[in-house]
Amino acid sequence: MTPNTLYLGDNLTVMRSFPDECVDLIYLDPPFNSKRDYNMVFRSDATPDHTAQVKAFADTWSFEGGSEAFHELARLVDPVSFVLEGLRHAFGETALLGYLSVMALRLREMHRLLKPTGSLYLHCDPTASHYLKMVLDAIFGPGSFRNHLTWVRSDAHSDSKTRFGWTSDHLLLYARSRHTPFTPQYGSYPEETLRSWYAWVRLPDGTERRMTREEKDSGSVPPGARRFNLDNMTSPNPRPNLMYEWRGFSHPPKGWRYSRETMQQLHDAGLIWYPPTDGKATRPMRKRFLDEQQGVALGDVWSDISQLRHAHSERLGYPTQKPLALLERIIAASSNPGDLVLDPFCGCGTAVAAAQKLGRKWIGIDITPLAISLIRKRMFEHFPDAFPNPKSITVEGLPLDVAGAQMLADQDRYAFENWAIQLVGAAPAAKKKGADRGIDGEFTWLDGKGDVRRCVISVKSGHTSVAHVRDLVGTVQRERAAMGLLVTLQQPTRPMLTEAAGAGRYRPEGLNTQKDFQRIQVVTIESLLDGPGPDLPRWRESPYKTARSLETVDQAGFDFDGQG
Repeated sequence: MTPNTLYLGDNLTVMRSFPDECVDLIYLDPPFNSKRDYNMVFRSDATPDHTAQVKAFADTWSFEGGSEAFHELARLVDPVSFVLEGLRHAFGETALLGYLSVMALRLREMHRLLKPTGSLYLHCDPTASHYLKMVLDAIFGPGSFRNHLTWVRSDAHSDSKTRFGWTSDHLLLYARSRHTPFTPQYGSYPEETLRSWYAWVRLPDGTERRMTREEKDSGSVPPGARRFNLDNMTSPNPRPNLMYEWRGFSHPPKGWRYSRETMQQLHDAGLIWYPPTDGKATRPMRKRFLDEQQGVALGDVWSDISQLRHAHSERLGYPTQKPLALLERIIAASSNPGDLVLDPFCGCGTAVAAAQKLGRKWIGIDITPLAISLIRKRMFEHFPDAFPNPKSITVEGLPLDVAGAQMLADQDRYAFENWAIQLVGAAPAAKKKGADRGIDGEFTWLDGKGDVRRCVISVKSGHTSVAHVRDLVGTVQRERAAMGLLVTLQQPTRPMLTEAAGAGRYRPEGLNTQKDFQRIQVVTIESLLDGPGPDLPRWRESPYKTARSLETVDQAGFDFDGQG
């Protein structure tokens, strides 16, 4: 196991290769058993009207899909097996039982990986949260439950006529032991608290006054001014040793809250407010400036972080993407700088990015090459000092040679196609029902006249012949594409190369270049891995949407180092 590494594969298999008690914090956002297919949208900034949707994952479960996990757990003398057996007796062999069995098997591994001081956050929705809590109770044991957090992700909406709208997700927090670290998190004060409590202001010239009604209502103060409140300095309990006169003011009945030395320090710092001689106030008060306060300690309902909407600059186009602020809060609360954070369902890598930003080490696991490719690009763009190029982010499980590519093709042809297309730097094509159009991927660019041009890609993992080249020529003509690319696992035959060369040349219009390109090209996986790869126009945008840059926190402290 290597920190700051992405793993491509089934997270159960990957986690079983890790040693015991090696992780400080686990965050997982698994599929919710929502009976939906989730698509990832590919869009070029240069050609915003040209989009493709590719299925990222299917969140549809059946008992058959989880039966192997159920029977593996049933063979164990383990509390979680008793829970699942009870659910089987209560509800039968349902899709929910299959889902819970798959999750339980993985949650047992996560419990094994956590250090004695480790924590786990399971992100879920109301559909299965109560059942997942039973599973976690059985795995972690009595007393390990810490919080059932509610994230209010959106405003109310009318998504059902038979119930209230679902506007929240849920996070179940479990700790491996009572020694688990926790740092309280703080949010902004409510407007009413600010209006009624922080009602005083210190102006830049040092004078102090009450805020006007207009200032309270608007929440604005003069430039350079600081808001503060007045806090009682009376001891909550009788303290004879704190019953002394202070600058002509007699002590409260129970004494002062502070010793003489502390009172003098507060006085010297200008943090004691002395009442005027109008008789309305009788004792000094402690000044507490708003800009020095941490805020309101957060409870178990979080409503200050909204879900990502289409207009958010952070949005990447990946389904179920969570806000970075949500993961920053979780990681800041339950880990320390230098700790290791694991996300076994890492998707587009929000937990990984938050961990990197906050100075934690991380491991991400996902089963789809789409997700791994997106995370690599995201980390490279957000943290260029740490990752000079996408390939500097280590990925275990991606093919490194032709033999590895053949293994991937044998295991999952669709995953192999997507991986090969991303080696080219293109986007997978949307798969439509009906006949195969012969297009596995494509990329677009703008020529010098501002017109959209396309290169269609066909990927072949098995035997290839000149017929495949002829098919691609026909596809390019039918689609009115500028170019075509045939990616093969095997070496092309001489007739294939001859047929491709005979399809003519393409010269981009208006790009101020004399270079032209072979219209139909054949490229092997070996050449994509080792170079030089295909000869294609390079004035185009990435198929992945780019989010804004992030800032990082140095592991030794919390000084921010901007990343662009």
